[in-house]
Amino acid sequence: MTPMAAASLPLLLVLLLAGGAAAHNITRLLSDYPDFSTFNSLLSQTKLADEINSRRTITVLAVPNGAVGSVAGLSSDIQRRVLSVHVILDYYDLDKLRSLKKHSTIVTTLFQASGIAESRTGFLNVTKFDDGKISFGSAAPSSSLVSNLVGSIAARPYNISVLQVTSVVVPPGIDGLNTTQPVASPPPPPTAAAPTPSAKSPPPPAANAPPADSPVASAPADAPTAEAPVADAPAAEAPAADAPKGKDDEADEEAAKSSSGRVTVGACLALMAAVLLTNL
Repeated sequence: MTPMAAASLPLLLVLLLAGGAAAHNITRLLSDYPDFSTFNSLLSQTKLADEINSRRTITVLAVPNGAVGSVAGLSSDIQRRVLSVHVILDYYDLDKLRSLKKHSTIVTTLFQASGIAESRTGFLNVTKFDDGKISFGSAAPSSSLVSNLVGSIAARPYNISVLQVTSVVVPPGIDGLNTTQPVASPPPPPTAAAPTPSAKSPPPPAANAPPADSPVASAPADAPTAEAPVADAPAAEAPAADAPKGKDDEADEEAAKSSSGRVTVGACLALMAAVLLTNL
C-alpha cells in the first residue's frame, strides 16, 4: 500500500460512516409503491418523515391507501400522533418477528418519545400466534389486536425496516389528549392577567389625603407669618418716632439755618465794611 493510499483510509472511513448514518429515506422508499402514496404523503405533511430519516434504527408499519383513509380526515396534530404509533424505535424485519420467543411483546413507538403519551398509548403489543400469524394492537388498557402483518416492503438491516400491515392502530384516547392539553393551558393566562389593578385602587384615596392634611400644614405656616409683623414692630416704631419729629424739626432746622445764614452774611458785610473803612 502506497503512503498516499494509507493516508486516505481515515477519510474513506469517515465518509462511509456518514453515509450509513443517513442511508435511508422513507419517502423515497415508499415512492416506489403507489399503494402507499397516501401514507407516504401523510408522513411528509406531518413532518414525521424527517424524524424517521433522522433515526438510525427504525421500523415503519405502512398502511395501504384503502385502509389509511380514516387518518386523512383527522386534524394534523392527531394525524401525527396516530402515525407515530406506527413507527417502532427498533429494527424488526420478518425474520426477527418470526423468531420472537414470547407470545406477546411490547415495543416502544415514536409516539412514546413525544412525551405526551399516557396509559401506555405510546407502546404496541406484538403478538405471534401458533399458526405464524403476527398481529399488532395498542398496549393501552382495554385495547385489542386490530392490524395484521402482511409482508415486508423494504429492509436495510439493521437501520430501517418497512412492513405492510392491514389497518391503522388507533390507541384509545389518543385524540382526547388534544383536549386535555389546551384545558391546562388556559389557567396560565388568568394567573398572568390577575395583577388585580383593583387592589391598587386604594392608593388614589391615599393620594387625596395630603390635600386634607394641607390645612394642618398651613396652620404652622401661618404662625411664623403672624410672628413676622411682631418682629417688624421695632422697625415700624423707628420711622413712626421720626415722622412727627421730622416735620417740626425740619421747619426749625430750616429757620435756624436761614437765621444763621443771615447772621453770617451780616457779619461778612460788616467785616468788609470795616476793611474798606480802614483802607480809606
